[in-house]
Amino acid sequence: MRKKRGYTLQDMADHLGIARSTYAGYESNYRQPPLEMLHDAAEKLKTSADYLIGLTDNPYPKEPTKNARELLADKELHWDGVPLSDEELKPIRDLLELVVKERLPQKIKEKKEKGESEKA
Repeated sequence: MRKKRGYTLQDMADHLGIARSTYAGYESNYRQPPLEMLHDAAEKLKTSADYLIGLTDNPYPKEPTKNARELLADKELHWDGVPLSDEELKPIRDLLELVVKERLPQKIKEKKEKGESEKA
């Protein structure tokens, strides 16, 4: 999964705050990572800890996001296999912001009112 995501051993080790050799030991099953580190690695690799330790064959068990902002921020977004760059996605993000611009203040107001009524 690390290679599929384009990360080196050093990239993962740096992300986890450990030595490259320690991370390599995790991948080769020579060492066992602490649970918190396993969780952090799974998040970085956008998969589950279950997949990393072999409890499932499904590398993508997480529910896909329904938030367009999060989806359009994904660095691996593509259209039928053709990668989409941030520059190519910018006009789409800008258009969606215009679409919701007028409704956004109302949504914020509704959330605020709901929060105040729950406190009462």
